[in-house]
This record gives sequence, structure tokens and C-alpha cells, in this order.
Amino acid sequence: MKRKKTLFAAIAVATAAVGLSSSAALAQSGENKSVISTSSNSISDSKSLLAEWWNGKYATGNWFGVRDTLEEHGLKLGVEWKANFLWNVDGGLEQRFGYDDEWKFKGTLDVAKLTGWEALEGLSLYSDIRYRGGAGVNKWVGASSNFAPSTFQGGRLWRFQNAYATYTTPELFGIKKFLTLSGGWQNPTDIFINQPLSKFFLNNTYTSGKGISANGIPWGGSYGAWGGYGKISPADWFYAQSGLYLAIPNATNTSNHGLNFAGYQIDPELNGLYWLTEAGFTPKIGSSKLPGKYAAGFIYWGVENTGFRGTPYDQRTLVYFQVDQQLFREPSPEAPAPVLGKGPSDGKSVADGKDFKAPIKAEKPKLSDQGLYFFSLFNVAPAFQANVPFYFQTGLAYKGLIPTRDNDQLGVAFAYGDYSDVKADVDESRGRAIQSYEGVLEFSYRIQVNQWAYVQPDLQYIIRPGATGNIANATVLGFQLGVTF
Repeated sequence: MKRKKTLFAAIAVATAAVGLSSSAALAQSGENKSVISTSSNSISDSKSLLAEWWNGKYATGNWFGVRDTLEEHGLKLGVEWKANFLWNVDGGLEQRFGYDDEWKFKGTLDVAKLTGWEALEGLSLYSDIRYRGGAGVNKWVGASSNFAPSTFQGGRLWRFQNAYATYTTPELFGIKKFLTLSGGWQNPTDIFINQPLSKFFLNNTYTSGKGISANGIPWGGSYGAWGGYGKISPADWFYAQSGLYLAIPNATNTSNHGLNFAGYQIDPELNGLYWLTEAGFTPKIGSSKLPGKYAAGFIYWGVENTGFRGTPYDQRTLVYFQVDQQLFREPSPEAPAPVLGKGPSDGKSVADGKDFKAPIKAEKPKLSDQGLYFFSLFNVAPAFQANVPFYFQTGLAYKGLIPTRDNDQLGVAFAYGDYSDVKADVDESRGRAIQSYEGVLEFSYRIQVNQWAYVQPDLQYIIRPGATGNIANATVLGFQLGVTF
């Protein structure tokens, strides 16, 4: 009997041990599954965060929500970096490599959003500063500054650029955005001859000089002065604008860093007036609504100067004509099919023999921005005082040419400057080299990596660098990197 009890006890102990062992094993298995599940979730979360960053608008993200909060309150901040890696591979002065870059820090404040006052709708404040560094490739090519391969050599180092206010009427006389008034420390280059397509290229003549700076009128990102402009748009296809600024001699000198708020302090009497006026048509042509711009303008630079034959003048003048047009638009995405939605119900299945399900009106699809674009600009100035009395630039750009690369851009541009015959006569009489003409042909392809980064291979062929014929035509090859932070 004792043996039976002992046997039963042993069996009970063994059973309990097996049960405990199984429970422990199951518990351990559950813990392992939990660890695996947690690890898997962590990897998934990491991938999600990485994808969110990569597909976002900025390289620095939204600053843990701070950026979004600031924008909701009207403050939009931006940092942009561009760098040129260029080699003069043939011709020019020397076959050498050059690097230069630009950092731009800017901010825009929507006053109505900040204050919550609807009466201030249309009022904004803007400011930006810039840094340019690197020796660049320009000195190895020998081109004039207007046709320099890189635009980042003008106004080097730190430079204060803009600080101004702009007010655009939300609606006036029944017309939206009828009137714009703007003033402060401002660069008229940002307002007049607004041609974004030309800034796609790397050569200084497209991005900045446009043949104007070659004639003693500061044109490009380095000029700033007190003043402002007014603009009226009585229709969505027409505008007229005029601006008046302080004309400051030698204003783009690197040493002043854009802080010459008192004008030309060496001799304030040499300061003058800088007047610009422009009018243009901005039609949208055909069923594809192809946008265009057909504009003409006049520039008056009221600073004393001396013509090539020694005659003194109180001003410099220039007339320009701009023609930009989208030539072809790729088909827009098809509109989504209308969906059926339930209308308000009174609890009955049928009312007046009508079904409650009614089609919801489909939204019109946005027009595609992919397609072929054309741009051009012509300048004319007096030959007795202008280095380049005739200048033109023209080009084509196609967005989304390669299938699946919808945001990539391909561009080709050509610019030509004809030098003054009066200057040539004077130079010849004094035994100096005669400048006749200068030009550049540029090919560029921008690979849009994501919303905030791109790589842009580029090829430039500079014709008659320096315009004298003493320097061989130069071939410049390289690329630009761009990041929006």
C-alpha cells in the first residue's frame, strides 16, 4: 500500500514538473515572440521614419513639428545650398578644376497669419542673407564676368541681401491681386526680368548678368538699395510695374557685404536714382492653357559716368524685351470617376421615388507641369557708353522627358553679346586688344533625387572668352549639387 502511495506521489510530482516545465517553455516562447514582435515593430518604425524623411520637403525635416507650427503662424524659413564642381577640360587659360558654392538663408512672414487679423491679409515681410565661398573655375577660363561659367564668384563671402515689406490687395475693384506695393532694402533684379527658366543654368549670364551688368548697371543677386515698386494687374493676362531705388556706385563690392545702407559714403553726391519700368502680357494659350510672358522694359541708372570717347554722362540706359512661352504640355492625369455618396436620410429607404445615392462632383485634375518651355531675352543699350550694346539669350527646357523621371529637367541655352564698335575704335587707336563678341552654349540635365536634393550634370562651350580672340574657346564640364534644408 505504501508502495502504491509512493508511486502515485512520484507520478504526481513528475506530472507537476512536466506541467511547470511546459508552462515555463510556453512563457519563454511567448517572451521570445514578444521580443521578435517588438524588434520587428522597431525596424518597421525606423523604416517608416526614414521614408518620411526621404520623401519630405526638406533635408532637415519638420524639426519635430516646430517647422509646421511656425508655418501655421505665418513664418516660413528656408536654407538652400548649391555647389558647382566644374573643370575647364579644353581651351581657356588653363585646364584646371574649380569649386565654389552658395548658402542662402531666407524667411517670409505672413502678417495676417501671425496676428490673426484678416484686415492684414496680403501683407508679408521678407529677408535673406547669403554666403559664397570657393575659388571656382572662372579664373582658368578667361571669360568676361558676364559669361563666367559659375555665378558664385560675384559678391563673395557673407552678404546681406533683402529686408522689405510687400502688400498685395486680396481683391480691389472686384479684381483679385489688382495692386501690389513693396518697399525696403530691396534688389530690383528679383522683381524685374523675372525669368525662372534662365536660372536653371549655371553660367553667370543666364542666372545673373543677362548682359546688363556688362554695361555698368548692377544686375544680379549682389545689389541692394533703399526703394520699392508698385504693380497693377487689371487682368490675369496683363501687368505693369515700376520701381524707384537709390543708385549706389560700386554697390556690389565684396568688402561692403551688402551693408552700405547710407549709400556711397566716400562721396554721397555720386549717389543717384535707379528707375525701372516694365509691362507685359501673360496669356494662357489654347485648351492646354500654355502659360506665356511677353514683356518689355526700360532701365535708367542715374550715376555719373564717362563714354568711350571721354564725354561725361549723367546716366546709363537700357531697353529689354522678354519672350517666354510653354510650347507643349504633357497630358494631365485623368480625372477620377465620380463616386456615389449617400445624401441626407430621413430614416426611410425610399422617398418620392428617388434613390438617395447621388454622384459627387469630381474635382478637376491639376494641369501637368511637364512639357517643353522656351525663354528668350534681348537687350539694347547706347554703343557710346555700353560695352555690350546688343545682347540676347534663348533656350529650351523640358520637364519630365524621360518616362518615370517626371521631375527631371533637360535644358539647352545659348547667349551672345556683341561688343561696342565705338569702344573697338577707341581701343584700336590706343593699341589695346579689340573686343568683338562673346557667347556661350550650355547643356544641362537636372536629376531630381527627391523633393529636397538634385544633381545636375552640365556642359558649357564658351565662345571667344574675353571677346578678344586671344583666348581659345573653352569647354567646361562638371555638375551642380543642390539641397534644400
